[in-house]
Amino acid sequence: MTRETFQSPDTPAESGGATLAHWVEGARPRTWPNAFAPVLVGSAAAGLAGGFVWWQALLALVVAWSFIVGVNYANDYSDGIRGTDDERVGPLRLVGSGLAKPATVKRAAFAFLGLGGAAGLVLSATSAPWLILVGLACIFAAWFYTGGKTPYGYRGLGEVAVFVFFGLVAVLGTQFTQLGSITWYAVVAAVAVGSFSCAVNLTNNLRDIPSDTEAGKVTLAVRLGDSNTRGLHAVLELLVPLLATLALIPATPWALLGLIAMPIAWKANGPVRARASGADLIPALGMAGVAMLVWSVLVSCGFLLATL
Repeated sequence: MTRETFQSPDTPAESGGATLAHWVEGARPRTWPNAFAPVLVGSAAAGLAGGFVWWQALLALVVAWSFIVGVNYANDYSDGIRGTDDERVGPLRLVGSGLAKPATVKRAAFAFLGLGGAAGLVLSATSAPWLILVGLACIFAAWFYTGGKTPYGYRGLGEVAVFVFFGLVAVLGTQFTQLGSITWYAVVAAVAVGSFSCAVNLTNNLRDIPSDTEAGKVTLAVRLGDSNTRGLHAVLELLVPLLATLALIPATPWALLGLIAMPIAWKANGPVRARASGADLIPALGMAGVAMLVWSVLVSCGFLLATL
């Protein structure tokens, strides 16, 4: 196998380039809950404290979604030109599959990162100008995950970045822009969302251990090895969200609605527990995102109910 294995739209690569369907698949919709979940929780946490602002919530959603699409295209470009996607098993990669030129994918990455940056400028200007620096950190983190001469994603730091930026920064930043402060229960919720988000990323890297090892891409999964990675996945997908849900009881007992999402999280961890590998882990990737989104919706509903 010299190219990645993927479930592609019907249009073949030989037809002359990537179609819109290919670009959507290359944006990796299964990872979009990583953007939606923290904004939901952060906005609901702001509402619980009496500070929900709907238009700032929408701006935060534009920022988060644009950044995650941008980072997905940036990873596609950087991994593609390095050749680390040449024998990859997983969702479509535009550069690695040869469907799109690297320069085109790079421009798409910059376009979405720029869109997120523009929305972030407006959000910062209407809340706290110093948040512009946080936005710049997000953009640099998105690009240098797999970009540059020494990408930190190749040094086992990918999950750390995901926890920080799609957990802590996204949830707490969303609340702060609306409320002007940060509450303890938002911190707890941010830890849970960050943990779920890490589990999504870790599932992806667990699947890619063989190809990443061969390509010299030292992810956290490569560092830990197969067995330890599966153990960490259980902690991130199951234990941390469960404890975080229970820790939210003092804020409102309605937060226990989040427990309804735990069977989904258990199902997401199923293929990992069963020691599935390769393409058999792809369903776990999507299910992990679903678990995160459902947990976030339920906890957000709990915060909302507490305000009634």
